[in-house]
Amino acid sequence: MKIGVLREIKNNENRVGMTPGNVSEYVRQGHSVMIQENMGIGSHFTDQMYIDAGASVEKDPAIVWKNEMIVKVKEPLEQEYKYFYEGQIIYTYLHLAAEEALTNALLENKVTAVAYETVQIGRTTPLLRPMSEVAGRRSITIGAQFLEKINGGKGILLGGVPGVRPAKVTVVGGGISGFNAAQMAIGLGADVTIIELNEDRIRYLKEIYKNEIKVLKSNYENIYDSVIASDLVVSTILLPGEKAPKLVTEDMVKKMGKGSVIVDISIDQGGSVETIDRITTHDDPVFEKHGVLHYSVANMPGAVPRTSTMALTNATTPYGVLLANLGMGAFEKNSELKLGLNTHNGKIINEAVKKVYNK
Repeated sequence: MKIGVLREIKNNENRVGMTPGNVSEYVRQGHSVMIQENMGIGSHFTDQMYIDAGASVEKDPAIVWKNEMIVKVKEPLEQEYKYFYEGQIIYTYLHLAAEEALTNALLENKVTAVAYETVQIGRTTPLLRPMSEVAGRRSITIGAQFLEKINGGKGILLGGVPGVRPAKVTVVGGGISGFNAAQMAIGLGADVTIIELNEDRIRYLKEIYKNEIKVLKSNYENIYDSVIASDLVVSTILLPGEKAPKLVTEDMVKKMGKGSVIVDISIDQGGSVETIDRITTHDDPVFEKHGVLHYSVANMPGAVPRTSTMALTNATTPYGVLLANLGMGAFEKNSELKLGLNTHNGKIINEAVKKVYNK
């Protein structure tokens, strides 16, 4: 199969869909790989490294887009829709529940779109997991940064110092992102509460962290009490293929202290904080509402692209090679990859996405 890998054009997105090592794996399986010139620079991969691995290099993105299968990191932006064509395979993060225009463009052009985030093994999303780990850990360092007075926050050191209380941190959701956020917050000495719905996960988190954190059942009262008392709230709620529920309400945010910070990790799936009504960028990452700083950057791992690219492609490449080897036959061969199929031949295939658009 002829495979194209593009330079990402989303604001400050320096991750890339393949490393040179990944290219060599596709080539070894008999496929050709064309990369866009300088696509890997942000992750410290040079064109020569890709050439040495067996790729060809093309300057014009329009030519790269003509390949049978496109491998990306983030969803195509509006200026890229013109490159879609019938039968083309696009393999990337899509988050279609929050991207109606993209969904319609994929359907109109009869693109076979495979979303990393809906590839699923049981309750596990293996292609979302590595970026959830990165975003979870970054959410705490970001929160600590914006709690500083020079950045508009309360002027609180996350871990405090002897004789002075640490910051109160609430993590909504105890999945992969939440677990990693809590781990980082504990390491920095914060006072941490995790809100989680699943009973088995609650017991697991309590067993792991024992008395280092508080683990509370997810319900309105517990979320309300924890959020209004917090200096930093990290919301991690994501339902694969679906829009996230609004668990942190505007009323809760109004009652938080001035200069508090909210980080919504899952804003690319619609977000779960009612007061976050926009996606921000790495260039302009926060906005203030009701005296609270809101961080809603949709590509948080893009700030650490070397780590993120390597972690992501470790997970995506085996499925990508299978897709290149078998084409549509890959979905019958592999049940978890089949769940990643979002659109095909002008129809929505994934049930969660279909539910959002009632198509």
